[in-house]
Amino acid sequence: MTTVAAPRRRADATRNRARIVAAAREAFVDHGAMAPLDEIARRAGVGNATLYRNFADRRTLIQQVTLAVIERVMAHAHAATAEEPDSFAAVSRFVHAAADERIGALCSLLSGTTDPNDPELVDARAELKQVTEDLITRAQDDGLLRSDIGAGDVLVAVSQLTRPLPGTGCLDLDRFVHRHLQLLLDGLRTVAPSPLPGRAVTLEDLTHRV
Repeated sequence: MTTVAAPRRRADATRNRARIVAAAREAFVDHGAMAPLDEIARRAGVGNATLYRNFADRRTLIQQVTLAVIERVMAHAHAATAEEPDSFAAVSRFVHAAADERIGALCSLLSGTTDPNDPELVDARAELKQVTEDLITRAQDDGLLRSDIGAGDVLVAVSQLTRPLPGTGCLDLDRFVHRHLQLLLDGLRTVAPSPLPGRAVTLEDLTHRV
């Protein structure tokens, strides 16, 4: 019985940890780095004791969420590179996928809440930098992406477009992100622009309350 129960307990613990990280990511996007840990436990469907057993404090949880987001963004980059024969389509797919990870909304997690010199974070950021640069360079070498931009331009733009704007908590701006990302991408390409998703944004849209 022991040999059966132990692996099951380990599997349950792994699932709980993953649920906590996913719930924390959502809570940090919604409420910032100081989102209540009780709320995170509730979203994850676990007790407070389980949360603290996996993560000793808020700083540790934030670090793991940051690593998880970086890993997900890198996975999107690798998938785009492997599955899109058109190098500009690969860049476009990566940009939209990175936006869906809400990396702009999570940027504040890195400010004053994590150790920038932590080896895991240093390695993860270096790998993200490399895979993003590879995507950009490939499209530039193919003549599909303008040569006067770098990977940093792309990540900054995605971060800015997915960062909540001050004083706009009452506005539903998320629905415009992919449209504006496509406008950005069309400004970066060297050939005919692609169709924009959605519809034109009106002034009435900007005053819509959630």
